[in-house]
Amino acid sequence: MNMLHFPELNCGKCKTYLVACAATRKALLIDPVRDNISRYLAFLAYHQLKLDAIVDTHTHADHPTGSFQLKELTGARLIMHRRAPAPAVEEHVEQGASLRVGEITLEVLHTPGHTPDSISLCAGDRVFTGDVLLIGGTGRADFAGGDAGQQYDSITERLFALPDATLVYPAHDYRGNSHSTIGHERQHNPRIMGRTRAQYIALMASLNFPMPDKIQEVLQPNQSAIEDDKAKFPDLAQLNRVRQLTVDDVSELIALPHPPLVLDVRETNEYRGPLGHIAGSTLIPLRELASRIGEIDSHRDRAIIAVCRSGVRSTTAAAILEGLGFEHVYNLKDGMVDWNDHKLPVER
Repeated sequence: MNMLHFPELNCGKCKTYLVACAATRKALLIDPVRDNISRYLAFLAYHQLKLDAIVDTHTHADHPTGSFQLKELTGARLIMHRRAPAPAVEEHVEQGASLRVGEITLEVLHTPGHTPDSISLCAGDRVFTGDVLLIGGTGRADFAGGDAGQQYDSITERLFALPDATLVYPAHDYRGNSHSTIGHERQHNPRIMGRTRAQYIALMASLNFPMPDKIQEVLQPNQSAIEDDKAKFPDLAQLNRVRQLTVDDVSELIALPHPPLVLDVRETNEYRGPLGHIAGSTLIPLRELASRIGEIDSHRDRAIIAVCRSGVRSTTAAAILEGLGFEHVYNLKDGMVDWNDHKLPVER
């Protein structure tokens, strides 16, 4: 494979990697950090590389992503898993997908558990594991949407199915390691080694991780791509109180003689895009919700179901509505991705 590999670019606990095609000089940047955008652009220029694609292996909670700004500055493709919530993502991938960068190909592994949208990328002799599998550890599974059981399955069934010699490059390291191998992690990782799935779930539930600094200021913009410093997002406690409905629940409710108001908070291009929208739904993008609240003020006594791509932005919207005095607000869990997976009707 005619692939160029480079050292990790941040020289810190958060890891950003770059691989490139030697023939075309097209490059892929993995998990960029916003504070280091200038460094990445200088590195690309020095090595005479063109940024062709950017991948966030998951929605980050501990640092602002640099993906949105790099996409705008370079025109590179922004790629994430199909369950990623951010509207700026224009190319969504699933398990087994192939990413082409020039003449090289990377394989996508869906490795949920840390987040629902977590992926790992196999590139020749190495795998970039995001926050699912770390060196001598594993990523936390206690954020919203995290699932220790899924994480165990992702690691043992997908990552540990790779050859033992496969090099492991995680998105974080706190001990000064640069890389490991699949064989070493299978045999020596203390979180996984010798544990059953149930034992791993119990272990992860017993750990009391501190929340990342400024998690709310980081996570909400990474999920929504809203960079307005004046935006007032609900706190985590408010988000956790939002009542969730499944796609089956919502399908039954909208078929009633007096259905709830379905409030879609995606961007206009998403509303009319491949996932479509629920018939009769009202579109008010999340970034405009506070300023356009008067448009739904007459529905205060009616049930309102907030909807977005994967249920993340709409949870924020529901919490905002509750904060503004709307009492009968719900969220469509897993959003239009799950609605489409269940083959429920949509309009485009």
